[in-house]
Amino acid sequence: MTSEPTLSHLDADGHARMVDVSAKAETLREATARGRVLMLPATLALIVDGQMPKGDVLAVARVAGIMAAKRTPDLIPLCHPIQIAGVEVVLTPDAASSTIEIEATVRTTGQTGVEMEALTAVSVAALTVYDMCKGVERGMRIEAVRLVAKSGGKSGDYRSE
Repeated sequence: MTSEPTLSHLDADGHARMVDVSAKAETLREATARGRVLMLPATLALIVDGQMPKGDVLAVARVAGIMAAKRTPDLIPLCHPIQIAGVEVVLTPDAASSTIEIEATVRTTGQTGVEMEALTAVSVAALTVYDMCKGVERGMRIEAVRLVAKSGGKSGDYRSE
């Protein structure tokens, strides 16, 4: 007989709870997430040429991603509010695939990781690209949002690529 996995966000009665991290050591923790927004080549050209009617798409999406990382516990109910040491959001136009590639890296020295903050940063940056370009193209697709690396903490390092 196999035992069922323990779900850290549920108490003994099956009710949602915030995990108690008070016994965890403060360590340097870092997480990187990636995603992309797929669009028509003409839409990408407008972004790259700075001709999108709503303004500088890449600059606004970068700031939105940074802000989102800082607000993650306000969006994801059981996330801990943590002291973020740094957030980097990079948006890279790729003409070959007609995408904006998005990468976010978040760092902290704390008792819990920053995976959700990195994923939130990528997601909101992608949503911002969509919002700023939807007047030109509504068929854009947000794709492949995923954690690609994390380091620090009790569970150690993880790399997907």
